[in-house]
Amino acid sequence: MPPPGSELIHATCVAIDGVGVLLRGPSGAGKSDLALRLIDRGAVLVGDDYLHATARDDMLWVAVPDRIAGSIEVRGVGILAMPHCPEAPVALVVDLGEEDRLPEPAEVIIAGIALPIVRLNPFPASAAIKVELLLSHRKERP
Repeated sequence: MPPPGSELIHATCVAIDGVGVLLRGPSGAGKSDLALRLIDRGAVLVGDDYLHATARDDMLWVAVPDRIAGSIEVRGVGILAMPHCPEAPVALVVDLGEEDRLPEPAEVIIAGIALPIVRLNPFPASAAIKVELLLSHRKERP
């Protein structure tokens, strides 16, 4: 059952030290691939492909729908069970695609909450490290 007042969004989310990072893009853009690399580096899966987004306590929270909880699609392998946390507060949105060399700060509004957004190519080996750096710099700012 979706949380009251939530909207269903097409994204994958992992939590890094309890803080969610939304990975967005069309099917085949690399959301699950980048999520797997972040999980390999210590992140925890929140949900793969679809999430319920809700504004709560002036933050965006995402929760995985029950029917896909603990599952991730690994292209060429199949749908696998994986440890997960059922929800997380989101601090960063990453749109997958061509990245800007020197991006300007930008925001996106989801469920009425403004969040920083960056465009990132998910396939270079450094992509997971870039996500961690972006999130850590976000946490250091007041």
